[in-house]
Amino acid sequence: MILRTERLTLTPPTEADAAFVLELLNDPGWIANIGDRGVRTEDEARTYIAERFSKSPWFVVRNAAGEAMGMCGIVVGREGLDSPDIGYAFLERHAGQGYATEAARVVLAHAREAMGLAKVAAITSVDNTASQRVLEKIGLRFVEVIQLPGVPEQSAYFTT
Repeated sequence: MILRTERLTLTPPTEADAAFVLELLNDPGWIANIGDRGVRTEDEARTYIAERFSKSPWFVVRNAAGEAMGMCGIVVGREGLDSPDIGYAFLERHAGQGYATEAARVVLAHAREAMGLAKVAAITSVDNTASQRVLEKIGLRFVEVIQLPGVPEQSAYFTT
């Protein structure tokens, strides 16, 4: 499955994306907003791809030049949420250019059309206003601050 927008191509991650996934998971923005996953080698990144991104539809987001910039996808079965949720992360050097909004919009459309999801949720760090703006731009609305099981910080909860 390949998704496309005017500027982006979204493809499922493969083992060949291990170097990019390693960079993304250790990017300061990922660590600050999502958390340190302890992935420090390309082998660990390949394992992370196989274990985490194979269970739900996730995509590597590439620009017109083919450079991997971020990831966007749907998390199915997150503990503490009653519906699948959309997630995304981009390398800090690609922030602020509308890529997250563009990618999230096409992934949300895919979730509705191809997966038949009537409701899609999202969570962000309470203080991650940039991510919250992305969610609002794609049509999600803030509901409340929640505490997810096993997550020390509270999360801002959004839904369609």
